[in-house]
Amino acid sequence: MTPSRIHRLTLTHFRNYRAAGLETAADMVALVGPNGAGKTNCIEAISFLSPGRGLRRATLEDVADKQSDGSWAVSAQVEGALGLATLGTGIDAPRADSPVSRRCRIDREPVNSANSFGDHIRMVWLTPAMDGLFMGAASERRRFFDRLVLAIDSEHSSRISALERSLRSRNRLLETRNYDDHWCDAIERETAELAVAVAATRGQTAARLTGMLNARAQASAFPSAQIALDGWMENALLQETATSVEDRYRQILRDNRPRDAIAGRTTDGPHLTDLQVVYAPKGMPARDASTGEQKALLIGLVLAHATLVAEMTGIVPLLLLDEVVAHLDPNRRAALFDELKKLGAQVWLTGADPAAFAEIGAGGEVFDVESGRVSARR
Repeated sequence: MTPSRIHRLTLTHFRNYRAAGLETAADMVALVGPNGAGKTNCIEAISFLSPGRGLRRATLEDVADKQSDGSWAVSAQVEGALGLATLGTGIDAPRADSPVSRRCRIDREPVNSANSFGDHIRMVWLTPAMDGLFMGAASERRRFFDRLVLAIDSEHSSRISALERSLRSRNRLLETRNYDDHWCDAIERETAELAVAVAATRGQTAARLTGMLNARAQASAFPSAQIALDGWMENALLQETATSVEDRYRQILRDNRPRDAIAGRTTDGPHLTDLQVVYAPKGMPARDASTGEQKALLIGLVLAHATLVAEMTGIVPLLLLDEVVAHLDPNRRAALFDELKKLGAQVWLTGADPAAFAEIGAGGEVFDVESGRVSARR
């Protein structure tokens, strides 16, 4: 398997980084500094070298340095499935007469989208914003799971975006009241095709991740999870053909037109699917576990997923762990470092306390971060 690695990272006008860069050959890269120094900003920049909106789901304009003209760029020399390559992304200075669009390049050559980065590296992340995942809204868990799918299938986000556009088109058409039935049929046919494609990929990933969680249950220091998708379409696809599920959903959409027109939204479909998670050691819903148990469960889930990504794609994903080690006791912290080393991934960690990274070993490197500057600790 090929590990995803960053050898050189360059940030230009990205959040609080006017111009910064670092080089590393380490397996574990620790970014250490006070709150507000820019540690999370740095790994957020890395997350833009993958499909999607980055680990904070920020808009393209929001990540630009407020003192700049609105443009920003992230570039990295990476080593991955296709050897050494330079990946770059960013935006030009916004103009009133044209929409903001993200530019992506590989070895300085333009590519259509960040999906192409997945041919070189994959990445997985865990941030403090995910701490309330099991207690929060279904939309947050659905987005979390879709991110897990995306690390395996780089086209998943494109299918979701296409489904969302199709749903919006249907909603707008239903608002007109006197809509053309044939036109609505055409939109619903497209919606059903996309919905089944999204649901099928989710279902396949859930089944494979369940197998990985079961396989790791006894070997990992972190608690195992039992997961299930709470969506009729994902479950139906386990027993029925895609064609039959597609036909059924198309009929549901047709039957629900009056109700959906009143609601102003589509009230049935995989855009409403939830992720159910059980804390396996106690057999209870994850939402009922303690804060510490939920944190450990989430780490175990992310580690299992990273292992699955490696097995399915042949690419060991890059891991971005934001403020994860600070909340672990010494034994759990040592166990985490041990599992990360066994995974063989390059890992980027952040934290305010240098002592938390004392055990990363000879394969690690610590960088000090302060006011948008990054420097290797001597």
